[in-house]
Amino acid sequence: MKILQTVSLEDVRVFAPIGFYEEEQMLGNEFIVQIQVSFDAGIDDHENLEKTVNYEILYQIIHQVMKPKRKLLESAAHEILQAVHKQFSFAKQIDVAIKKLNPPFGGDFAHSKVSVQYIL
Repeated sequence: MKILQTVSLEDVRVFAPIGFYEEEQMLGNEFIVQIQVSFDAGIDDHENLEKTVNYEILYQIIHQVMKPKRKLLESAAHEILQAVHKQFSFAKQIDVAIKKLNPPFGGDFAHSKVSVQYIL
């Protein structure tokens, strides 16, 4: 029997200097990050942290990647994806999505979103 398990972090709020415009990189923006990691959970030993995805490490990856200045969310999303895959090479699927709250195009409240997905 094969059991696919998913560990995720949802609605991780991060303030980061990411944005195409220089002002955004100086003032920063607010982002919401989602990560889902799916893997074969096996049929035994579900109390072993070494056989699962540690969501504390996912949280650290998010904050480490979002810290430096950058122009595009795409680069942050890809870097998060790569870091998660490197840390948890047994992952069968990794989904990363980053929402930018209040992008600088005016008008009614809106957000932009970039998503990347790794599938084995």
